[in-house]
Amino acid sequence: MRSSTSGNAVPTAISALKFLDEYEIPFGLKYSNTWVGGLSGIDYDRKNNRYYIICDERSATSPSRFYTAAIRIKGNKIDTVQFTGVHTMRMQNGKAFPSLKEGAQEAADPESIRFNPKTNRLVWSSEGDRAERNGRVNIKDPWIWEMDLNGHYLDSFALPRNMHVQTIEKGPRVNGVFEGLGFADNYKTLFVSVEEPLYEDGPRADVEYAGAPVRIIKYDVSTKKPLAEYAYLLDAVAHQPVPDNGFRVNGISEILAINNNRLLVIERSFSIGNAHCTIKIYRADLRDATDVTAMSGLNKNKTYRPISKKLLLNLDSLNRYIDNIEGITIGPRLPDGNFSLLLIADNNFSKEEKTQVFLFEIIP
Repeated sequence: MRSSTSGNAVPTAISALKFLDEYEIPFGLKYSNTWVGGLSGIDYDRKNNRYYIICDERSATSPSRFYTAAIRIKGNKIDTVQFTGVHTMRMQNGKAFPSLKEGAQEAADPESIRFNPKTNRLVWSSEGDRAERNGRVNIKDPWIWEMDLNGHYLDSFALPRNMHVQTIEKGPRVNGVFEGLGFADNYKTLFVSVEEPLYEDGPRADVEYAGAPVRIIKYDVSTKKPLAEYAYLLDAVAHQPVPDNGFRVNGISEILAINNNRLLVIERSFSIGNAHCTIKIYRADLRDATDVTAMSGLNKNKTYRPISKKLLLNLDSLNRYIDNIEGITIGPRLPDGNFSLLLIADNNFSKEEKTQVFLFEIIP
């Protein structure tokens, strides 16, 4: 069974993922006077054999940006990853986004990027902000924007009422908002995933707490307005932090639509004191899920049906170092005719982390 979600035929039936190869982009790589790192989202333009890769740097060393790249797959291996272009993402006034120090109220926190071949435009997300910056508390809403292929602002998607950042513990958590995007229904709808629970939906996932509800929003692409919200229940944090009260997190780091009602969902768990992330890829089905737009307290409310989920792959099973996976896309066909799937890791511009690109075969 095939669909046209990415411009040409792509798989809509995925029974398993088979690991094929890993490619590491060197730390400190420079391209066109920019530092290549923080790669937080990837999407494939099938017609032009081009990848769009977004960088999550908040204009600290170079303005907020995205790259184009050519990823050459030879046989079942990644032969090369070659960057072919870099574009500054721009505000509505046409200016580049400032850094947090230069202007926190306007700074972007880019996370996900998707290409729409129907319009030849890109959609990208920013997480917003709620932190003390330059001596004052900065309150910045997340957003989903549409831009042209050179990074110029074109349009924005309406922000649901419960997604506005507030000074009190209500609404989205800082650094836990719009991490994932996925087009569906032949680019008529867009799914947007929230990384962590809203404050009113209960606590974050923890080592002893599975089932923390996060929201996935469905948008109408033509009107840019939300159609529904659905609840997805997270796994518990995979590993105990060291020390026991240290930082730990599990949330959705990216999604990928495989048909009108099914998504691949990446759950990313990390605990301080552990060398790697635990990355799980779930196949999620929204067909019987309840629209929870008008509901609150999803951690206690038992009247709704959450999104169903089935584990496709826990990358821990590969027995290799796995870093901070934040991007996923369906790539070209492999020699046996099956489609490839690529993951990309965000190294957070840290020498202790790796910018990895993983290649998988999609088993129908």
